[in-house]
Parts: sequence; C-alpha cells; structure tokens
Amino acid sequence: MKSRFVILCCSTALILAVTGCYYDKAELLYPAGSCDTVSTVSYTQHVVPILDQASCYSCHKGGSPSGGISMGTYATDKAIASNGKLYGSINHSPGFKPMPENSAKMTSCKIATIKKWIDQGAPNN
Repeated sequence: MKSRFVILCCSTALILAVTGCYYDKAELLYPAGSCDTVSTVSYTQHVVPILDQASCYSCHKGGSPSGGISMGTYATDKAIASNGKLYGSINHSPGFKPMPENSAKMTSCKIATIKKWIDQGAPNN
C-alpha cells in the first residue's frame, strides 16, 4: 500500500513537472521585425514611405532620373509597378537590375508589402 502511494505521488509529480514547464516565449512566437501586412495596402500610407526610405526617390526623381526610370508620383510608380520593373528590381529577380543599387536588399516584409499593393492593382489609395 505504501509503495503504491509512493508510485502515485512520483507519477503525479512527474506529470506536473513535465506539463508545468510549458511556457510561451514571445520572441519565438513573435520575432522582432515580423511582417504584419494589412489586408489592403495603401499607396500613400505604406508604399510611398517604403520607396522613400529605400532612397528610390532620391535617384529616380526630378529632371534626369537615374537609368531613365522616373518615380515619385502615383502615375510613375504605378507604371513601373504595372510593367514588372518595380517588383523585379526590389526582389533582385533574374533579368532585373537589383535595387537599391549598391545597397542591401529591402527586407522581405517591405518587398511583400509592395508586392501586395501591386497584386491589388496598384491602387491610388
């Protein structure tokens, strides 16, 4: 009887120890920089800040834009989004000149945001 009680106590303690050790680590569940794209990507709120921060506009805006690719207005940005050059370049896809030139590739989250905007028809929103 006493040995049964000891076995029962040990078994209970073991079960509690194994299940009681479970905990969620926020940094594993929600890694820093995780991509949280919204359902509708806004040109003004999401795309323009990404393109501006990546220095696209500093080279591709004005009277003589780099590579003859003009950006910085909705019409110009939509044109290069529609012909595939925007996504191909920022994604470093084969056959496209990787952009930003001589800089690191944009984060996958920023690329995904722009891709989502393009896939939604590149609306002026």
